[in-house]
Amino acid sequence: MNPRALLEKYFHDNEQGLEIVYRHSRKVADKALAIAERAGRNDSELLFIEEAALLHDIGVARTYAPKLNCFGKAPYICHGLIGRQMLESEGLFQHALVCERHIGVGLTALDIAEQRLRLPLREMSPVTDCERIVALADLFYSKKGGELDREKSTDQVRSDLLRFGEEKVRIFESWLREFSLEYASDTPAPSN
Repeated sequence: MNPRALLEKYFHDNEQGLEIVYRHSRKVADKALAIAERAGRNDSELLFIEEAALLHDIGVARTYAPKLNCFGKAPYICHGLIGRQMLESEGLFQHALVCERHIGVGLTALDIAEQRLRLPLREMSPVTDCERIVALADLFYSKKGGELDREKSTDQVRSDLLRFGEEKVRIFESWLREFSLEYASDTPAPSN
């Protein structure tokens, strides 16, 4: 399976959108591989994690995200669900679950109901180690212009997640511990 070719298939008339999503996804894949290698994952798991990370945002192609040069009809929040549908149509059922479950630290049915998201009312949170690794790696990279190559600090990720509640930060911190990435606040101490 060639993830780049699959992205090209779905971004067939959108070179700019393809390049943004691919550059972001390559960064996420590299971070996910580093986490997975450190966690002692085997070669088949590493291959799956790389492929899934490269494809996790394929659904963006069919969303309305003008800053990413995408002008589909669906809201951006639907890109995980759309990606799942795309990859299932390609016979990539495990990769498809990574797409659906990678948003933040996952979306619960309660999140979907309380925020009135245009998504099916079901659990969309990472279940497997591989799904958590890709979701975790994704938290460190943005698709915003000028920020594609910049890795966020753990403090920046915490701050981003705090907008969605303390529970999301707790999940992130549990993943850092689970994959031996936990370190104290990485904000430099103020100088006197």
